[in-house]
Amino acid sequence: MAATGAWIEATRPRTLPLALASISMGAFLAAAVGAFRWEVCVLSILTTIFLQVLSNLANDYGDSIHGADSLEREGPARAVQSGHITPAAMKKAMLLFTVLSFISGVALILTALHFDMQTLLFFLGLGIIAIIAAITYTSGSNPYGYAGLGDISVLLFFGLVGVLGSFYLYTHYLQWMYVLPALSCGLFATGVLNLNNIRDINTDKLAGKKSVPVRIGRRRAVAYHWILLLGGMAASVLFVWINFHGYFQWLFLISLPLFVKNGQAVQSKSTAAELDPYLKQLALTTLLYVCTFGIGNLLAH
Repeated sequence: MAATGAWIEATRPRTLPLALASISMGAFLAAAVGAFRWEVCVLSILTTIFLQVLSNLANDYGDSIHGADSLEREGPARAVQSGHITPAAMKKAMLLFTVLSFISGVALILTALHFDMQTLLFFLGLGIIAIIAAITYTSGSNPYGYAGLGDISVLLFFGLVGVLGSFYLYTHYLQWMYVLPALSCGLFATGVLNLNNIRDINTDKLAGKKSVPVRIGRRRAVAYHWILLLGGMAASVLFVWINFHGYFQWLFLISLPLFVKNGQAVQSKSTAAELDPYLKQLALTTLLYVCTFGIGNLLAH
């Protein structure tokens, strides 16, 4: 693999739709109350992309160092494990995207909050925590992903923090009913992680990576997957039922068959090669859900 191709593969572009889903939801919700700002949107997108790429590079490096990306791994080969990128080069790339994430995040906070120092410091701390979480998922001496805590992190950062935090940056206030669509985003994102961990369950066991599927077994992990997908849809149904303004709000239900298709695939397919395409499918379905939910909410107001 050419050097450029190896770096592109290491950034895992197919994960970006999922990363953009939560901030897109925050932007749609802000637009529905007349608070959308393009400069905040662009900086939110940049910061999110930098953080996601950082997380992907750190995951490639960490899994290779800790053994989850061994030669026995059934999923797509990673750049460090395959030898296309050296560990030293990957660490330099991680440092670069740490700096880019920090600079972009600071620019976002300053643009959105106008030097409200107390809130500014809170979001700065939140951003630093997000950077640390991205790096330490599988990297470092005690990666929390190997303890099975990745699901909680994804639920928080791809759901509650991503949606409610980005909504606040536009509006400077919170509406707690938006916890429900934020929960939907977080549950769907956790579904992507769970699918990834089901795919890699055998090699994760060998590497001592105690993901949720490793801890509870494949059969229960499939049931857990259904809970995540249907729970995410139920949270949005509840939101619309409580905050009904018009029938356009039900537009997001067109994504339901795609979530069901994903759940059926996880239940019926057993090999890594069969499961792998459904990671991208679920990420894109989540982005479709966000767009239809957001547009439907806008049209109903």
